Amino acid sequence: MSRQRSEGGDDPAELLRQRLGGSIASAPGSRLRRRGGGSTGTSADVHKGRTDYVTVKANLLARLLDDLGDRRLVAEDKETVSRLVREFVDRVLADEDLPLNDGERARLADDLTDETLGVGPLAPLMADPAVTDILVVGPHKVFVERFGRLEKTNVRFQDDEHVQRVIERIAAWVGRRIDLSSPMLDARLPDGSRVNATIPPVSIDGPTISIRRFGRRRLRSDELVGLGEMSEHMLSFLKACVRGRQNILVSGGTGAGKSTLLGALAEAIPPEERVVTIEDTAELILDQDHLVRLENRPPNTEGRGAISSRDLVINALRMRPDRIIVGEVRGGEALDMLQAMNTGHDGSLCTVHANSPRDALARLETMVLMSGVDLPSRAIREQVVSALQIVVHVRRFEDGVRRVESIAEIAGLEGNTPLLNAIFEFKREGREGRRVRGRFKPTGVMPRVAETLRERGEAMPPQLFMEGAGRHA
Repeated sequence: MSRQRSEGGDDPAELLRQRLGGSIASAPGSRLRRRGGGSTGTSADVHKGRTDYVTVKANLLARLLDDLGDRRLVAEDKETVSRLVREFVDRVLADEDLPLNDGERARLADDLTDETLGVGPLAPLMADPAVTDILVVGPHKVFVERFGRLEKTNVRFQDDEHVQRVIERIAAWVGRRIDLSSPMLDARLPDGSRVNATIPPVSIDGPTISIRRFGRRRLRSDELVGLGEMSEHMLSFLKACVRGRQNILVSGGTGAGKSTLLGALAEAIPPEERVVTIEDTAELILDQDHLVRLENRPPNTEGRGAISSRDLVINALRMRPDRIIVGEVRGGEALDMLQAMNTGHDGSLCTVHANSPRDALARLETMVLMSGVDLPSRAIREQVVSALQIVVHVRRFEDGVRRVESIAEIAGLEGNTPLLNAIFEFKREGREGRRVRGRFKPTGVMPRVAETLRERGEAMPPQLFMEGAGRHA
């Protein structure tokens, strides 16, 4: 017998549904029946002559939420709800004839716990350390990236409503909401993963989820060398630039490894220096003990309270930083960052989306114009050339390996064009099966910063930049 819903909306079952991700249809016709009670599953499934694990799990989830609500067990903590879910599953498996095999019975409690508290069917993917991206295109189309390659998984949701419930649950975790008035979500999960979600009418074919995952520990610089991202000479030069307080811009496309490289370069920052990081979504993992992490804040439901990267850069200048690290420059904060680099905050690091080092400088110029300050192109380029010394371009190649494609020095203006001198490059030499073959090699150009670095105590042997000092990758 279902209980009468209260007018005030304080029914425990409804409260539980709101806490755990939204209402779930649980009409009597959709519930599994007791042993001896006839067929199992929904009428639609009976008509089709089948009942699969996803359907059984969905029906049990509806019963579970009703059961917890009817018993007024609206738990406040995850451990209590997890225990109640397992008690429910033990009772159901003992009393009912479910059309499940031994493997499905064994994982039923974990899956229902994930559905009740977590990210539902995506939980196994979130636990896989090899997965770097999880992309939900539809209820039956879930893709992951492993080792640089996209592949389709056998993970699936019941329907679009199931996907949307998981999105709403994620939004609730981070204190946000997603609905028709605000159909996009961009947030950070408690484990540091970055999630973007859309629902109709923004995504025409149904709700979507994109999760960018970050390791529980970051890759060290020597590990990047071992993985073939750069050579020992390139790493040695870049670390000397960081210690010698040169301003470095890391450019590359989406998923090219800019943040990973940024974290590796930050290893060279002396431990006694105060570091302030500024990010859209906090994802950098740094070793420094004296570290201040700042993160953007989106506007609230009334469109107020937003804190932009530009606000944070301006505020960071008042925090007595030794180094400022901007996770990604994407707007008007470019002007404030360049001015900071030009006025005593040397040794700063930042990243930008771009297809090449020259494109990166062009994008910076465009973003300075986005600040609303009307500056001539010549003045902007002079600011860029004066502020930055080194541009490092990273790229994810078709074999899935991320490599430093070039390290270039900004050597001044030639007319109105910034002069870029390549110091190290990755030269392709063919393929071995799927893997791209090539060599990291210096171009033979002695950078101007070498003399500055020597004056600051860094060893800059000429052979470091000689053409014969390459390494295969």
